[in-house]
Amino acid sequence: MYAATSVAGGLGTGLISFYIGIAITAALRAAFGYNAWDTDLNVTIGFVFGLIGWIMGIGAWGSWGREWFGMKTYARKAPGWQRYFTFCTDHKVIGIQYLVTFMIIFFMAGLLAMGIRTQLAQSDSTFLSNGQYNAVMSMHGIMMVAVAVAAVIGGFGNYAVPIMIGADDMAFPRLNALSFWLVPVTAVTLLTTPFLGGLDHGWTAYPPLSVFTNSSQTLFDLAIITFGLSSILSGLNFIVTIIYMRAPGMTWGKLPIFVWAMFTTAWLALLYTQGFAVALFMIVLSRVAGLSFFDAAKGGDPILYQHVFWFYSHPAVYIMVLPGLGVFLEVITHFSRKPLFAYKYAVGGFMGILGLSGVVWAHHMFTSGMPNYLHGPILVTTEMISIPTGLVFLSALGTIWMGKLWLRAPMLFALAVLVNFACGGVTGIFLADVPTDIHLHDTYFVVAHFHYTIVGGEIFALFAGIYFWFPKMTGRMYNERLAQIHFWWMFIAFNVTFFTMHWPGIEGMNRRISTYPHSLQAVNLFISISAFSLGASFIPFIWNMLYSWARGPVAGPNPWRARTLEWQVSSPPPLENFPTPPVVRDHPYDYGVPGSVHGLFPNAGAPAPAPAGGGGGGQ
Repeated sequence: MYAATSVAGGLGTGLISFYIGIAITAALRAAFGYNAWDTDLNVTIGFVFGLIGWIMGIGAWGSWGREWFGMKTYARKAPGWQRYFTFCTDHKVIGIQYLVTFMIIFFMAGLLAMGIRTQLAQSDSTFLSNGQYNAVMSMHGIMMVAVAVAAVIGGFGNYAVPIMIGADDMAFPRLNALSFWLVPVTAVTLLTTPFLGGLDHGWTAYPPLSVFTNSSQTLFDLAIITFGLSSILSGLNFIVTIIYMRAPGMTWGKLPIFVWAMFTTAWLALLYTQGFAVALFMIVLSRVAGLSFFDAAKGGDPILYQHVFWFYSHPAVYIMVLPGLGVFLEVITHFSRKPLFAYKYAVGGFMGILGLSGVVWAHHMFTSGMPNYLHGPILVTTEMISIPTGLVFLSALGTIWMGKLWLRAPMLFALAVLVNFACGGVTGIFLADVPTDIHLHDTYFVVAHFHYTIVGGEIFALFAGIYFWFPKMTGRMYNERLAQIHFWWMFIAFNVTFFTMHWPGIEGMNRRISTYPHSLQAVNLFISISAFSLGASFIPFIWNMLYSWARGPVAGPNPWRARTLEWQVSSPPPLENFPTPPVVRDHPYDYGVPGSVHGLFPNAGAPAPAPAGGGGGGQ
């Protein structure tokens, strides 16, 4: 089969190349009088060789690499489901590849969270040793961060953005496929870290521990640098696609709000991801080449790592959140049957977040020993970024007000974003202000705040997007009753779990530690039971998606009677998205405007089959 051949080819060439890289390194070290085996160096060089071999073997050589040497390229035309396991350049296939991959990673990370909460259910639990707890906690953290960074961008961004702007694909289809196929390498490399001792440094990998710990740190660094490369290439692709491939008539003022969110996110990914990569590359060089970026005795500075790391990792919060806010606004306006309130101000909010996100990083470092004169300015800029975020929320509230709300699963998850992210924003004020942050830093208050921001905001938006675009991706409808059971179960369990977590944080319970004072055992047992309930809430979702994809009722091209271009073609869309090139005439959210049509297909002789007014369709 095509799928087996493609994956086997990638695995085969990847493993062969990996061992070739190791052998070359060992031979050169022996030739120059060194011990032939150095785990960190040999694995690093082997990884680079193996990564190239994997990409070429999975299909990049035939469809891309051959032309570098003047040879004719070819591409495997895999039938049906098998194309999801090949180097396919169709943006819709890539979107589903991203979405399914990261949902698998999401559930794996969730199982690790169950391990964490099992350990913390009792103050003196021996379910996990300290080292095992560190490894499980570190793996959970980095896997969930990866999901938050790339699930919406890679999944819905790749699938929906080209269709929403009237393009037939992304600007650089082969680069798009490359961006995805770097992800499995990241996941597999992280999953091999237990074989080299396991991660013990959290997802932040602070030195000096990360310089001197076991060799799993090197695998971690290489995996995340690779993931960063994927993010940078993806961001570049989205920017070029949105600027140059919009349909005639689609001015910046007629761009769907989700596309605006993706555009600003792509700039963040392109501008800031290098920070994380550089920070980890310095760790790699310290480990394999003996450099001293962070050794104070040799002129280095451990705080340098934190500055470089957080210069990316706070903008990364907006890389996670902005696409979710785009989905949130997109769903709310369609399911309110109203024009998006204050559209231009919502766009301005996204641009304001883009502009301010790079000057707020150091509020993570108020207790790190950085100069005190930075505290005041960083406090101010961190508070300022709530202003553009507030514009996005005002846009949502104005859209809901007096709307004819259609409370289906996508809308319920979108409304939950409004509630959850607001709670995350309020608790964020305490962590932005120096006096309260000094007390709350590195406690479970931070865990609660972060989960309200990322899970409560971005992950709830991810599920809103799944239910919203599921009919378009599969051509079938999901079971609405199961979807609503999933929503209410997840929403209640999530809030009970993480709202309660503020209390032990205020009491000073440290995060990332496997034990705590016995006086906090009762509240932690309650949190653990709530967390297990939250984990179980995804069972109806998994069953609903699998069964509906195979046997759900046929959805039709536009079950939501929405106006944007992706709903004006068949479900799933044809190979090049449109039967004839579309022309954009009116705003995508002109619900209730007589005679308004967003997209036209002039060569087909008829307007797109969007509702002209859309006053209350489907309620």
